[in-house]
Amino acid sequence: MTKTITFNELRNIKDRLPEGSMRKISKELNLNVETVRNYFGGVNYREGKSIGVHVEQGPNGGIVELDDTTILECAFRILDEA
Repeated sequence: MTKTITFNELRNIKDRLPEGSMRKISKELNLNVETVRNYFGGVNYREGKSIGVHVEQGPNGGIVELDDTTILECAFRILDEA
């Protein structure tokens, strides 16, 4: 499922996650932790991958189109549990 969100909204979600959430998501989805960080705006492509995140410059950090919302859904679930 594709979702469009502003970059600032995506970073806000990441910033609200409890410590250890990136590792929790990476373990649950069997992904490299740097890949999960890259999903939320990180840029460590030597250790992690880019997975379906497309950024277009604009207000509020620009528009981000997410090809797959699985990581975002995990983040929302963690926020709901916190």
